Formats: sequence, C-alpha cells, structure tokens
Amino acid sequence: MKINSNDLILKTMTSIIAFILLGFSIYLFFAGHNAPGGGFIGGLMTSAAIVLMNMAYGQEGMKSSLPINFRFLFKLGLLIALATGMGSFLFNEPFLSQTFAYFQLPVLGRTELATALLFDLGVYLTVIGITMTIILSIAEDHKEELSE
Repeated sequence: MKINSNDLILKTMTSIIAFILLGFSIYLFFAGHNAPGGGFIGGLMTSAAIVLMNMAYGQEGMKSSLPINFRFLFKLGLLIALATGMGSFLFNEPFLSQTFAYFQLPVLGRTELATALLFDLGVYLTVIGITMTIILSIAEDHKEELSE
C-alpha cells in the first residue's frame, strides 16, 4: 500500500497544531492542582500532539526528531509518582499528603509551588509513555501486516 508523499498541507498544519496542543498541555499540567487539569489530561494532550506528528511525518521521521524511549518514560513517571507519595512518610504524614509554599521566581514573580506538581509530573510522564507505547506498538503491528 503506497501512501501519497505529497502531503505538504498536512505537514504544515501539523507544525502549527502540534505547537498549540503542546502549549495547551503545559497549561493543563500546571493548572492541575488548583483547577481542572493535571498530569493525566496534560499527558493525553501531549500524546495527541506526538501521534499527530507521527501521522504526518511517519514513524521514522518522528523517531529522528523526537528520540524518546517511551517504555523508559512511563517507568520513570511511575517512579516519580511513587517517590512523591512515599516522600510524605519522611515528614511523618499520611501517604500522598501534599504541601505548598510561595516563592519569588525571576520571571513569574510570586508563585505557588506544591508537591502535588511533582506527583502530576509522574502521572504526566506515565500517561505519555504508556499511551505512546500502545499506539506505536499497534502501528508497528499494522505495518507488518501490510508488508505481508
């Protein structure tokens, strides 16, 4: 099955849409501990942007521009989420207890930073890793079926 390689519009729009999706996923990630959003939906939005790039540029093109081992990524995310939850034991608090403080950051000014953000980072990485592992595995299986 030969796919037409004249897909200039798809590649051009993918660059724009993927940039918007990644920006929105970062917003959702940081808004998660105070508003709807967080690591899960942010990870899904990032995965959607990566899948769109995979569709437009192909698996080889995506792997060359985004050399990420997604299987390692979800293991790292699980480790971060678990370590964040276990970290509360160091302060004699219940599992997954969170705290926050305000810091004066150079560009952002006075900003609230919460330990829930670290847990969300673990969830974010786990969701991206698992979602992309599943989707790329299905794509590779489909590619093998077409070549037979």
